[in-house]
Amino acid sequence: MAENPFLDPVFHIRWSVLTPDLIAPAIESALTRAQATIDAIATGAAGEATFENTFLALEDATEELTQAWGKVTHLQSVADAPALRDAHNAMLPRVSAFYAAIPLNVALWARLKAFAESPAAAHLTGIRRRFLEETVKDFRQAGADLPAEKRARLEALQSELAQATQKYSEHVLDATNAWQLVVTDEARLAGLPPLAKGGALSSAAKKGIAGWRFTLHQPSIEPFMTYLEDDALRREMWTASAAVGAQTPHDNTALIGRILTLRAEKAALLGQPHFADVVLERRMARSGAQALAFVEDFQRRCTTAFARECRELEAFKAQETGRAIEPLAPWEIMFWAEKLRRARYAFDEEALRPYFPMDRVIAGMFELVGKIFGLRVAERPAGEVEGWHPEVKFYEVHDARDRHVGSFYADWHPREAKRGGAWMNYLITGGPRPDGTRAPHLGLMCGNMTPPAGGKPALLTHREVETVFHEFGHLLHHLLGEVEIKSLNGVNVAWDFVELPSQIMENWTWERASLDLFARHHETGAPIPEEIFAKMTAAKNFRSACATMRQVALAKMDLLLHMRTADFAAAADIEPLARAVIADCLIPTEPPAPTLVKRFNHIFSDPVGYAAGYYSYKWAEVLDADAFTRFKREGIFSAVVGAEFVEKVLSRGNSLEPAELYRAFMGRDPDINALLRRNGLAPAA
Repeated sequence: MAENPFLDPVFHIRWSVLTPDLIAPAIESALTRAQATIDAIATGAAGEATFENTFLALEDATEELTQAWGKVTHLQSVADAPALRDAHNAMLPRVSAFYAAIPLNVALWARLKAFAESPAAAHLTGIRRRFLEETVKDFRQAGADLPAEKRARLEALQSELAQATQKYSEHVLDATNAWQLVVTDEARLAGLPPLAKGGALSSAAKKGIAGWRFTLHQPSIEPFMTYLEDDALRREMWTASAAVGAQTPHDNTALIGRILTLRAEKAALLGQPHFADVVLERRMARSGAQALAFVEDFQRRCTTAFARECRELEAFKAQETGRAIEPLAPWEIMFWAEKLRRARYAFDEEALRPYFPMDRVIAGMFELVGKIFGLRVAERPAGEVEGWHPEVKFYEVHDARDRHVGSFYADWHPREAKRGGAWMNYLITGGPRPDGTRAPHLGLMCGNMTPPAGGKPALLTHREVETVFHEFGHLLHHLLGEVEIKSLNGVNVAWDFVELPSQIMENWTWERASLDLFARHHETGAPIPEEIFAKMTAAKNFRSACATMRQVALAKMDLLLHMRTADFAAAADIEPLARAVIADCLIPTEPPAPTLVKRFNHIFSDPVGYAAGYYSYKWAEVLDADAFTRFKREGIFSAVVGAEFVEKVLSRGNSLEPAELYRAFMGRDPDINALLRRNGLAPAA
């Protein structure tokens, strides 16, 4: 067993002993060993270069560091505290600089090239050929062929980017946690669903506060903005949410300019016109221009329906209030949209909550993947395997051959020390071993779902159910990987392909047969009544053009920020400029709503992340809508189609180009109309 638990490769991680004071010695030790290994590869005799002592040795060189740093960054996202944050941030520049320096190591690159150009390399096939080609592209794309001065600048730039994006993320989290709204007059909570009200009462009690406490975390803000009759309170909540990342001491304005400038400089150093082309060169879209064309095509296809939906909501509010037709305030949109949906479909989203207790949703999802993919998922009894928090659960996954393919942690409810949103990540990559055996993978999925309250279990919205299925799809992509080269396994694929396995899972949350596996009333066990299901499906595409246009707006803003950085980076305030370029994609409101630019973690809380890649959600949505037509045609529980999806997509990682994997499963290229039809934006086939 390793002396420092951050360096312990044990599969069941000892979270309780991973203390902040151990981070620096662990990471420094791992950095030293990784650097020594890289130096040994780089100084080997050129004539003795083999695949094993060059490319494969490089693959193995950083594994200890990657696993140790992965534990640090994970803890920082789920258990943020001053000592942990300080320890993380102290090592972040060194870790970032280390990884940035690898492709800029002249001797290492010369050694790799020497083998890549050798007769032995020419005879490589399969995954080894793919790994060699991908590694060479990685190095070239990261600046390996640059002159010394530019390489040095690129290393420094990468380190600064890592620190700036970390600070951006911290600002969003700290600003979110810094705000609360306490209501002491119960009459002002008219319209709020009982579950949300109970959650607010419980939240206040935990803080020793009298009344009902509301926060900017999703399970609190969403029902508040959707159902609360009190317009002034909704305005207060909306104003606070819109200010996240925009006010001292958590103002991200300067950081955004700096991050964009650094990314643009990186692109220039690499000989690219802008950062979008750096990022997308090896993704399915291939270039910023093609990604932008894809997004703008969606915008054109939705413009008429979008304008109609906006007018309908304005007319509905005017009719209900007896006032003139005019733009709504931004804090009114969700509220009046819900009223319109109820009027049109007699459907209340909250009516579904009793049928989505989290434990049943999870159990039903596991039953579903058993039917389709032949998997058996079992929870380990509480206390057998440590988690980082008492709420964390641990599961093991076995396939139809009873192989232990992997395990995962699940952490579903919000805490102040935990970042917002939902995500999947991996901690250990297993897969095939040289001796023919297979090591299990280890991953995790986290979220900020509605917690238990008022003596009731955690009762989810349908959107939260979709999110659980989505993250589990990512997890399956990791756990089912059968790629012998770890860095090509699982979710290490092009980011406009990575959302296919996650988003396709959401489709089963809309099918009656699959809902009946898990959508059961938490008290009676009864399935969703047919009347409610009919209303739910009828309302599925309510305001779908507005939902689509929101994704288009975010994707377009992201791309334009990274393709036309000079227009934005030097501005004293980026907000009006960012808003102007997507104004025609935004619901008209009075006052105009600010964009997400100052709290847009997807594109600014990581050196790359989803930067210039937010379009990936819509791109992969085309793939998932089209791929699911096979299940619809051949059976939504078809084990044959499920086995093919595992064999041709989930298990293959980055072993082939994503377009090839998709064609292997579907027998053709994707059809964009499948998504438009699913969203009600094109006639049914």
